[in-house]
Amino acid sequence: MADSTKTAKLTIDGNDYELPLYSPTAGPDVLDIRKLYAQAGVFTYDPGYTSTASCDSTITFIDGDKGVLLHRGYPIDQLAGKSHYLEVCYLLLYGELPSPTELEDFENRVTNHTMLHEQMMNFFRGFRRDAHPMAVMVGVVGAMSAFYHDSTDITDEWQREVASIRLIAKMPTIAAMAYKYTIGQPFEYPRNDLDYASNFLRMCFAVPAEDYVVNPILSRAMDRIFTLHADHEQNASTSTVRLASSSGANPFACIAAGIACLWGPAHGGANQACLEMLKEIGTPDRIPEFIARAKDKNDPFRLMGFGHRVYKNHDPRATVMKESADEVLELLGVENNPTLQVAKELEKQALEDPYFAEKKLFPNVDFYSGIILEAMGFPTSMFTPIFALSRTVGWVSQWKEMIGDPQNKIGRPRQLYLGETTRDYVDIENR
Repeated sequence: MADSTKTAKLTIDGNDYELPLYSPTAGPDVLDIRKLYAQAGVFTYDPGYTSTASCDSTITFIDGDKGVLLHRGYPIDQLAGKSHYLEVCYLLLYGELPSPTELEDFENRVTNHTMLHEQMMNFFRGFRRDAHPMAVMVGVVGAMSAFYHDSTDITDEWQREVASIRLIAKMPTIAAMAYKYTIGQPFEYPRNDLDYASNFLRMCFAVPAEDYVVNPILSRAMDRIFTLHADHEQNASTSTVRLASSSGANPFACIAAGIACLWGPAHGGANQACLEMLKEIGTPDRIPEFIARAKDKNDPFRLMGFGHRVYKNHDPRATVMKESADEVLELLGVENNPTLQVAKELEKQALEDPYFAEKKLFPNVDFYSGIILEAMGFPTSMFTPIFALSRTVGWVSQWKEMIGDPQNKIGRPRQLYLGETTRDYVDIENR
């Protein structure tokens, strides 16, 4: 925690209270209210925690007004353009970009942990074939604590390290197997001669009857999707992981909790909702109708994939993702895919419309990632699992940071109680 050089005065019923005010390295000052209840007997009220810093962190910084996203100080566009996912994983986990030797060692450790315990195959087969892949992932990741007992002791630094590598390494395998299971195809085991993104694509689309060669453009686009979703500060799923871990729960249970939170359509399901909207529009000639609906204050319809809860300007990830989308669509074409035709035309018309510019409703990362995944051949049900495997390193980094924080204590939010006060019980025959 930074040292407080400033204070704020709060007056309640004529009594003054001095509260420490901390200045971060970037972002707004933070008012420390930890002793407010003890001193003044009051709580603060902040539904959704939109004005509350739940922790101090050195991992990710977002300035939504300026459209800035930094990982350990590095801008996301530089990382997505010049780096690759596993190097960004190292940066998030350890705080610095790796040397060539460090990166090689890290990549080898991840690559050599991609296989699952063979008995976990039986766990997959316990699900119905029509189960949503996210339901499978929540169950399987939570079950890892039943298979990897040697990395569940959070007080052991080495076990925390092993659990971190295992989660990052095995999540693509779990996501790919969840996909294969729902479409009735045999599982494809990971291969150590492929990079992280290529390995995932092969496990999803290869079949035993013929070899599968990963196109480097698709692999690069997949790697960018992973990179651009790696971490996003204290969002809902990350906060869930931190809250779960504050109780001392094992890392696999904490990450499973994060996956469950990510499943919500307001969070990780946004790109799926975007593609479903594009399919609802159907054909490019209907786009003006839906744009008009989005402008109508009396119509609840809104364009999914435009604007962002945090970014009040351009989503910095969207610029990079658009480049990948253009490359993938040029490679695979949109002529025979009506959904992609709608997406390209909707993007064009929305960017030319003054209404969307004034409201700063620009296409966000979910809009472009959905287009890419659709073009690659993924069903919309796989969009959120891919988000989950991308975000795993962020969850793990935040979890490790929290476990190592001497200020760590179990989360216990307060409430503004508006229910009944004390009442006497009435016997049933007198009600």
